[in-house]
Amino acid sequence: MLRREKSHQFLQHKACPPHKPCLHRNLNLGQTTISGVGIIIGAGIYALIGIGTQTAGNALWLAFVIGACIAIFTGLSYGELASMFPRDAEEYDYAKHAFGKRIALIIGCMLIITAVVAIATVSLSFAQYLHSLTNIPIVMTAIILVIGIASIDYCGLRQSCSVNTVLTIVGVGGLLMIIAAGFKNITKINLLEMPYGLSGVLSASALMFFAYMGFENVARLTEETKNPKKTIPRAMILSVVISSVIYILVALAVVAIVPWQQLGASEAPMALVAETLWGKGAFILLALIALISTAGTALMEIVTASRFVYGIAGEKALPKFLAQIDPKTSTPYRAIELLLLLTIVFVFVKDLNLVANIATATLFITFIMINLAVIVLRFKEPNMKRIFQVSGTIARIPVIPVLGIITSAVLLYFSIQNIIQVFI
Repeated sequence: MLRREKSHQFLQHKACPPHKPCLHRNLNLGQTTISGVGIIIGAGIYALIGIGTQTAGNALWLAFVIGACIAIFTGLSYGELASMFPRDAEEYDYAKHAFGKRIALIIGCMLIITAVVAIATVSLSFAQYLHSLTNIPIVMTAIILVIGIASIDYCGLRQSCSVNTVLTIVGVGGLLMIIAAGFKNITKINLLEMPYGLSGVLSASALMFFAYMGFENVARLTEETKNPKKTIPRAMILSVVISSVIYILVALAVVAIVPWQQLGASEAPMALVAETLWGKGAFILLALIALISTAGTALMEIVTASRFVYGIAGEKALPKFLAQIDPKTSTPYRAIELLLLLTIVFVFVKDLNLVANIATATLFITFIMINLAVIVLRFKEPNMKRIFQVSGTIARIPVIPVLGIITSAVLLYFSIQNIIQVFI
């Protein structure tokens, strides 16, 4: 009985010791959801949509539907696990209780690298859009952006989320403009035109899943979210649904405005769509909106990633200094500094296609393990309280996580193929 009681106490949120700086619970459902949408909607849709049309053609919308299914399957699994273990090192915690500390640390390190590569990708996307307007060197711009977002994160989570809210509204506004203008032309094109067949759509879906990256990061805000066991699962699913609807509508609209061949060849595809509709001035406007949106994505990526590093360090799986909190801003400043340095290194890779596929490949591996963790914990911890639980089982095995494993494995295969193609 004593052993079980200690185990139960360990799984609860740990209050901060007296006189020790800690994270504060400031975020409600609306703020957490918009943070998730802000992470998701950004570089993926603004920078990679052109590359996606190269293989999916007019059927790019189908690539987003496939991605949405995977995000929802895995998002439901994240929701159940987040309701069981409301801490900032969520994937590490999930894996530790399901598989043990060694596998948990491997998954944790993999996710840190994924986050770093993702921040670098988003920053390069920002730099490419700015380059299309000013010819300022891409790498230098990306590095300046990374330093800027790290500085904002250092100032505090409330400030970061306030900035992100404004950036998210602007970014979504640009997408809604495209949807409104292009939707009337959708019936004039063949929406099932696939230059490389279904395999081309799956290849595009593996790449474009980068556009969904971030929904799982909502769980990293657990220690700063009010009532996290209820708020985190709801915010995660809401973020995925809202983003999916916008993405699918955008994918339908852009190919109705500009032929997919031209989109695939453009450095600034969304700005090209605007220019086709409204002229050169609109190109500049959409490029500016893309800059704002990608900056918002980069900001929230480093916010959530720094909390993840902080969480693992708090578990003593990483060096203890990475769990240090600034007493004035209540932010994990050492974790922010680590991410800043690593991201600058990856910025020098420069190839958006390559880094995006590396990020999605490592993410799909993590998704497989997360879905598997739900299944394992159903048997290992059947009596643990789950405020949110994935419904539908066959022989005590939850169906949704199984679907999450299968779909993630399929897109992992295509991500690896995409990476290989870069070097051929």
